[in-house]
Amino acid sequence: MLEKLIPKTKDAIALTCATFIALSFFIAGFCDVLNYLIVKAILFLSFGALFVFTIIFAFKNEGKKNRPESETLQDDSL
Repeated sequence: MLEKLIPKTKDAIALTCATFIALSFFIAGFCDVLNYLIVKAILFLSFGALFVFTIIFAFKNEGKKNRPESETLQDDSL
């Protein structure tokens, strides 16, 4: 049952991490613990790591071609 909740794709993992970090900032600010140095360090380091992961993933990602590569393309203007 928990297998459905664990993200399996890179996009879902990045989205889950970003959501977790955003909620952490909100909860830390709401509970007035954002002023503690260790909490700030953990949150900003996790944000930085997610940013670096995003940049690396963006450079690895190749453009997806949605057009067929054949020379005889279908004419849709009817």
